[in-house]
Amino acid sequence: MFTYSFEKLEVWIESKKLTKDMYLITKKFPSGEKFGLTSQLRRASVSVCSNIAEGSARKTSKDKAHFTIMAFSSAVEVLNQIIIAHELEFINSKEYKNLREQIESITNKLNALRNYQINK
Repeated sequence: MFTYSFEKLEVWIESKKLTKDMYLITKKFPSGEKFGLTSQLRRASVSVCSNIAEGSARKTSKDKAHFTIMAFSSAVEVLNQIIIAHELEFINSKEYKNLREQIESITNKLNALRNYQINK
């Protein structure tokens, strides 16, 4: 089976794990949040790894960088939403710390990737 270039990127692997974690964590959210934070967190986290994948298929470095920036923006959106979820006590402090650390690692790698793409 062919492996696409994005599948080899650490940042994609980490963002895919973040997405899986978001799905597992949001399963425990109140049912009234199904169309609120649950949906928002799931869509935003999927957007991170999806933008990395889509950007890898673009021809120019500028196009690739654009999708990397979009992935970064989605990661920051996830951060905002987990802050709210933590303050509403939908996630505990341990989950919050773990998710924050994952997002920090992902955003650092996305920044490095964007810098590489821009300077290529």
